[in-house]
Amino acid sequence: MIRIISIGAIKEKYLKDAIDEYKKRISKYTNLEIIELKDEGLVEESKSIKLEGEKIEKHLNDKDYIITLEIEGKEYKSVEFAEKLRNIQIENSNIVFIIGGSYGLADSIKEKAKMHLSFSKMTFPHQLFRVLLLEQIYRAYKINNNESYHK
Repeated sequence: MIRIISIGAIKEKYLKDAIDEYKKRISKYTNLEIIELKDEGLVEESKSIKLEGEKIEKHLNDKDYIITLEIEGKEYKSVEFAEKLRNIQIENSNIVFIIGGSYGLADSIKEKAKMHLSFSKMTFPHQLFRVLLLEQIYRAYKINNNESYHK
């Protein structure tokens, strides 16, 4: 089971369509749940991070293998990420990816993570990043099942 907890709503139809397509593709390999939490808007940064962290915490449990998406995290090539995901799934039935809001993630959430993942040192809009994450999860399953997928 893979869960993605993400701060912020998807508004654009083309992104919703892409997300739905990857959800359908991933469902061949595993159960997938996306939990979308309301962002705190343009309030003061530390308050926003704290409130969003509290919302995220409500959806976590001790059995989850938590992976935070952070600019400061470790970068992997797709094949390395696929291998890492395969190895994590051997011992963990629940993998949770967390995408923070505009100001990032609360330290309390980062401390719970067993893996800190970065796709790039660049900043991406969270709506687009959700599509990128789903695509890489799908790619990982294709790699791990020795199935062809475009490069």
